[in-house]
Amino acid sequence: MRVAVYPGSFDPITLGHVDVLRRALGVFDRVVVGVLVNPKKVPMLDIDTRVAVIRSGVGEALADQAARVDVRPFAGLTVDACRELGARFIVRGLRAVSDFEAELQMAHMNHRLAPEIDTVFFMTALEYSYLSSSLVREIVRFGGDPAEMVPPSVAERLAAVAAAEGALARVR
Repeated sequence: MRVAVYPGSFDPITLGHVDVLRRALGVFDRVVVGVLVNPKKVPMLDIDTRVAVIRSGVGEALADQAARVDVRPFAGLTVDACRELGARFIVRGLRAVSDFEAELQMAHMNHRLAPEIDTVFFMTALEYSYLSSSLVREIVRFGGDPAEMVPPSVAERLAAVAAAEGALARVR
């Protein structure tokens, strides 16, 4: 069985991420979406919420393939997560040429740490090349509608979080 890990913070998962996941499912038997706990970032969605919205978003967007997707949090090195999960591949998405340099450096470092694990790059579809989680967060925090950028259940959850943040800001 060909198993791959698709790591990221996914705060939130976007339709670009879903597109990369769909492409990866065309190559691999099982893909584990590894939701990174990154102590350097302050996420909009906590780790449990990210895992839950990724599961629901994948269920909506890739219903016919969702059974082949596992979503779980992890901390530490991606190659260690791969070894633990029996995965020989890391999936990374590329939106533009500007992503390539950092991703290539990371792929080389992962290969140095674990030569038995390969990184596979998938280009996002052109219609998602502008999307990033940070842009979606900014749009949501300024009252914009992310419905064209994320799966429906993710948009609903983001609206709820933004409403709660707005209520907190008004109290302060």
